[in-house]
Amino acid sequence: MTGDANDPFVTAVKPLVDAMGGEMLPPDQAGPDDVVLSWEGAAVVAVRLPQLAESLDHILAAMERKQGRPLSELDRKAKQEAVRALEARGAFSVRHGVETVATALGVSRFTVYNYLNREKQA
Repeated sequence: MTGDANDPFVTAVKPLVDAMGGEMLPPDQAGPDDVVLSWEGAAVVAVRLPQLAESLDHILAAMERKQGRPLSELDRKAKQEAVRALEARGAFSVRHGVETVATALGVSRFTVYNYLNREKQA
């Protein structure tokens, strides 16, 4: 961001924006789809939200960082838990979401659908 990165409000919301894969920019550079955040009546920062497909890639990368290894190296139970967490975050509402997740997990689309169906039956 090219605005005041030392502003306490900007500092407070930065971890959330980073976790979403968003981009912070000065309010005067906000586009029609950006979200302008205000504090005490003054616009402080604009947030450009990522496209849904970019969000899924960002979520998968964050999961890998949290696990400390590629998702494809997880055991079966951990992969099932990852699919459950991804479903809760809406990963499968994104076009090609199942394919993207299957590739990241190193499994087939059929396996991801099995994990999803198993969860719904439980």
